[in-house]
Amino acid sequence: MRPVLESVRHGQPLALGDVRQHVANAFQLTEEERKQRLPSGRQTVINNRVGWARTYLNKAGLLHIPQRGMVEITDRGQAALANGPDRITVRWLKQFPEFERFHSHTPKDKTDDSQDMADDLDQTTPDERLAEAHQSLMEALADEILTQVRQSSPQFFEQLVVDLMLAMGYGGSRKEAGQATQLTNDDGIDGTIKEDKLGLDVIYLQAKRWANTVHRPEIDKFIGALTRQGARKGVFITTSDFSPGAREAANGLSMKVVLLDGRELAQLMVENNLGVSIKQVYEVKQIDSDYFSEE
Repeated sequence: MRPVLESVRHGQPLALGDVRQHVANAFQLTEEERKQRLPSGRQTVINNRVGWARTYLNKAGLLHIPQRGMVEITDRGQAALANGPDRITVRWLKQFPEFERFHSHTPKDKTDDSQDMADDLDQTTPDERLAEAHQSLMEALADEILTQVRQSSPQFFEQLVVDLMLAMGYGGSRKEAGQATQLTNDDGIDGTIKEDKLGLDVIYLQAKRWANTVHRPEIDKFIGALTRQGARKGVFITTSDFSPGAREAANGLSMKVVLLDGRELAQLMVENNLGVSIKQVYEVKQIDSDYFSEE
């Protein structure tokens, strides 16, 4: 927050874009760091943090927003630069009643642990905390899904593979996909599914509901079966994981072989809404600048 304040210390209004550039330069961010995005992918981290810094400093009375997209320092902001700390934190801003009313988070327990937690929260914006909480929930859900899949019957797992491929946009109708994926375990191929609704290409499948790691011999066997079928694409799905040798075997081939381990399988199920339901929806809204435009 202090670099944001320092960017306007000359007293003249400054465009938010120029403030971002000043902050990025102050922290000597690389091009990669400047392009880094939040987990949602909708906004860069630097833009998000500068935006929230502007909001916090404005609520504390250190910044003024004279017009849309502009910021200007106040007398209180100048005093903060002259007499304030080298690092402006949320905790420091809470000395100002306006900010205290705005910012609802106040640690109840003043132990060292809670203070460390408060310091960690100072390092992130509400958008980042929301994204991190969502990511934690998704990871926990993936773990739960994988446990359920590993406890299911082989027949259920075979149908799950078909349903996942359909949910990802492969195959024709559910009836056609089911008929195409009669898991006969013939020559190392568990089944096939159309790549698209027109059936322009075929994907060969191998599904292993295993607890143990899949090693290279199993992948070599699958590749041999694909070669004998004249296949160009294959997907090997397991509820466990693959050894480094197994993953190496799938690289550098004339055909495309994709390996999906248990973790990736669960994540794809979450992403494609297979075996999950919506628990709660939170709408995160932002201001509609067009509505307030008087031009």
